[in-house]
Amino acid sequence: MLQEQGYIFVVISNQAGVARGYFQLEDLEKVRQKLDDLLSEGGIEIAQYYFCPHHPQGKIPSFSHACECRKPRPGMILQAIEELDIDAGGSWMIGDILNDVEAGNRAGCGTVLISNGNETEWLPGAYRTPTYTASDFLSAARFVITNPRQIKELNDRKLAPL
Repeated sequence: MLQEQGYIFVVISNQAGVARGYFQLEDLEKVRQKLDDLLSEGGIEIAQYYFCPHHPQGKIPSFSHACECRKPRPGMILQAIEELDIDAGGSWMIGDILNDVEAGNRAGCGTVLISNGNETEWLPGAYRTPTYTASDFLSAARFVITNPRQIKELNDRKLAPL
């Protein structure tokens, strides 16, 4: 439904398992390929994947630091906006934890929280309130289609510091 309305899909994912030594950075290519295979069965195309391999408490030194790409920071979203020429004001960040919501709000996107039990840190904050809360992805998609965001001036949330 969203693709038919002209939306493109971008995957924005923290992958701290790299920093923690659970898997290699190269293994994320296998994940990308598997997701592409599964989603293509439904006619869904992912425009780009962005993975953050960092974590401050990781055990692999080259990945064990704070960064701008790890959600809730908006770095990966801002990179996608720039590289793919995306209008943040007309876009939505759909995720299943409040770090996704915060990253999307900080980047100037509308946000949808899919409340499916994955959130474990119900920490309040200025950027952690979603535009909408949905029970599943289909409900989120229906909301996005019936509530299109208009291209607008960048708001105070854009590039807001953490």
